[in-house]
Amino acid sequence: MDEIKEENESKVMLGKECVKNESKAELEEEGEDEEALPHSEFLDIFENGLAMIVQDPLLCDLPIQVTLEEVNSQVALEYGQAMTVRVSKADGEIMPIVVVQSAKVQDLKKAIRRYVELKQQRKGGIEHISWRYVWRTYHLVFNGEKLDDDNKNLKDYGIRNRDEVTFMKTLRKK
Repeated sequence: MDEIKEENESKVMLGKECVKNESKAELEEEGEDEEALPHSEFLDIFENGLAMIVQDPLLCDLPIQVTLEEVNSQVALEYGQAMTVRVSKADGEIMPIVVVQSAKVQDLKKAIRRYVELKQQRKGGIEHISWRYVWRTYHLVFNGEKLDDDNKNLKDYGIRNRDEVTFMKTLRKK
């Protein structure tokens, strides 16, 4: 009986060693596959695939160096889950900002921040913007009403899809 038990244990041990050897061989093959494609070639393949995705009629408005967040917001726009708020600056530039339908003023401010930072990053402009200073010095206005309550919904101010919000400098009283 003990002999059978020992024989079975040795077979189990041999089976485990075979599995370990197969696993090692698979890992080595995967490692070879990863090493076979240099980083630059991988980036080229990825950018070509991304360019094909961006050629889709729904996503054609997006830049070549698109982020996942931009793709998701564009898809949400197409499904009616988001809206575009056009934010106009004093210099005449209009920034198309995408926010969800139930967005609050704080969400709009965060979306403006992401938009400006991404634009600066792509352009290679200013590396750091003090947003604390920006929101102290400037405010958002819609139809003459200052958007001063960050927790209030945009719809409560009457802001709908493609409405224009103005980015104005705060006037200090002396």
